[in-house]
Formats: sequence, structure tokens, C-alpha cells
Amino acid sequence: MPTGYPPAAPGFPPPAPPKKKRGVLIAAIALAVVLVLCVGGGVAAFLTLSNVETGEGANEPATAVDQFLTAVYKEQDAAKAASLVCASARDDDKIAAKVAEVEKYASAYQNPRFRWSAPKVDNRNADRATVSAKVTMTTSDEKVAEQELRFTVVQKTGWWVCEVA
Repeated sequence: MPTGYPPAAPGFPPPAPPKKKRGVLIAAIALAVVLVLCVGGGVAAFLTLSNVETGEGANEPATAVDQFLTAVYKEQDAAKAASLVCASARDDDKIAAKVAEVEKYASAYQNPRFRWSAPKVDNRNADRATVSAKVTMTTSDEKVAEQELRFTVVQKTGWWVCEVA
């Protein structure tokens, strides 16, 4: 019964199955780990650096508050006021809106003048202070308005105003 094929030679092992490509799998896993570490490191660096103060803050908490009040009430300069606010609370639009509100309020009165009591440090530790001041507006027709303000000031590269209440 010949079939046309030569008989299999006895003693030869069957052909070996193709080798699994473990090298490609290991390289893919290593690449994935490296990508995760790079992306994670990049995000951590961004979050760390995005909250960094640029420039130098004031030498003392009360000085930071006094400079901020001068920028908002006397100079009515939103950009200068923003430069005195800590990075985590700095919102240029909100600061500009507050300065515009002060300007509008002042324009409704005759010759308004703003002054404030010397800022008083109520509570202080190494990196945070609470400062209070009373802002007074007087007009040439003898109208007077007062407002007590409390500031939270933080120490980073100097003292920065972070909150006004």
C-alpha cells in the first residue's frame, strides 16, 4: 500500500513548536512601567511647581497686609494687589473685580479717602499668621464708613496674603 510519501524515519523527534516570544512581552511591560513612572513624575512636578511663589513676599505679616491694602484701596491697582497674594489663592479676575468694586464704591462719594489702622498680628506661627485691620473711608462731606478685615497670611518666600474675611 504505497501512498506516495516516504515512510517517516524512525528515531527522529517531531519538529519543535515555535518558541514563545518572551523578550517582546518583557520589553512591553518594561516600557509600560517606564511610561507610568514618567507620567506620574511629570504630574507630581507640575503640581509641586504650580504652587510656587514667584518673587519675594513681605518681611513681616503686617507689612504684607499693609502693602495689599495700599494696592487695593489707595492705588486701586489690581495687578499690584495680585502680586501680593499667595499662588494658591491668586485669581486675577476676582482680584480685579474687588478693586473695581472699591473704585465704584469710591466714585459714589465726594473726595473719598481710605486709611486703616496699623495691621495687628493676632496669631502667628512659623508659616501662618492672622492679621486684622480696620479700614476707614472718609469723604469731604464728613461721611465715614468702617470695615473690620481679617487676613490669613502665609510664609513661603516671604509673607503673602492668602485670604481676606
